[in-house]
Amino acid sequence: MSTRQRHIAHLHLHAALSEAQFGDVIELMSGVTPHVQAVPPGAVQLDLTSALRYFDLSPYDMVQTTMMRLKLLYGIDCSAGLANNRMLAAMAADASAPGDTTWVRAGQAADWLYPRPVTALPGIGRATAETLNRYGLHTIGQVVDIPAATLQRLLGADSARPLAERARGNDPRPVIPWEPAAHLTADLVLERDCLAPALHHRAVLGLADQIGGRLRGESQAASRLTLTVRYADRSSTARTRTLPESTSHSPALAAAALGLLTSLGLQRARVRAFVIRADGLLPADSAYRQLSLDPGDARARAAEVAADRARRRFGPQAVRPAALAD
Repeated sequence: MSTRQRHIAHLHLHAALSEAQFGDVIELMSGVTPHVQAVPPGAVQLDLTSALRYFDLSPYDMVQTTMMRLKLLYGIDCSAGLANNRMLAAMAADASAPGDTTWVRAGQAADWLYPRPVTALPGIGRATAETLNRYGLHTIGQVVDIPAATLQRLLGADSARPLAERARGNDPRPVIPWEPAAHLTADLVLERDCLAPALHHRAVLGLADQIGGRLRGESQAASRLTLTVRYADRSSTARTRTLPESTSHSPALAAAALGLLTSLGLQRARVRAFVIRADGLLPADSAYRQLSLDPGDARARAAEVAADRARRRFGPQAVRPAALAD
């Protein structure tokens, strides 16, 4: 029995959306297919496989219809990618101009990937790219052509194996339907492309403080943080860290988020937006906290309670971390 061909669409939304507006877009997309995954800060992925038979449309026409709905109802322009897996669809969308759709058909994936730079593959950071370039590996095709053992000697087995799979266009990940109650997200779209590391630090610190306040306001604690950075060329990088303990304490969240920012090694990257996602949520009274002998920790938590009380009374800007003061 043959396996049905998957058809995955990745839509870049060329608009600055609030979390509520992003939720409206997800709800609209759910009218096309129940298999919709949010890709913050401004993209969605849809598994159209089962929807094609229902609507009796080709994959390309299904994407055009979806883009038209977004334009008519919300005034949002998109660039789209269409392929048989999530990675290829995202890469195809990155290669599309606003209003256009790039369709990488299953039999054409290898030829389409071959001349593209290795940095176009997701998960290729600057350090990995520099290592590959140092040995003359500049394109995806060159990575495919070298022996697996050589690639493992250059990068190590743990990094070489997934890279080789991605270079061949393989990505088995399913589209996971969006579950708004399972996480909290805070995002910041910058007014212009930002190169300054100090401003990157400030933006991430502000988002972590915002997430902490929302968690405490909803009596929840998070066990995992994901930082997504979107660049001027519409590509993005994400890093996830499991927290030592579930928490809603803003300094702990900020330390984790800034650690993720440091791990990206952005340096002079042209950043367009940041998103912090807190998930693995559980009720705050169910989260354990490691006892501390540091009196400063107790004072910081007491000050946080007082600050939350002031924000509820006088507004969210009533009390802010000193590093965020204008």
